[in-house]
Amino acid sequence: MPKLKSHRGAAKRFKKTATGKFTRTKAFKRHILTSKPTQRKRHMRGAVVVSKADAPKIKRMLPYD
Repeated sequence: MPKLKSHRGAAKRFKKTATGKFTRTKAFKRHILTSKPTQRKRHMRGAVVVSKADAPKIKRMLPYD
């Protein structure tokens, strides 16, 4: 059987944890940061676990992760 290809866009955005969940970075932290409060920018730091509803879609896009 041929190997499945990983979705390259998804591979750059999501990482798999040791327990099999997927993490992502928070949105809205790329530009126009001067108009956003410091607290909001601070809460956008770090990675969060992908929602339960979206996890199966990401699992399909990243078959070998």
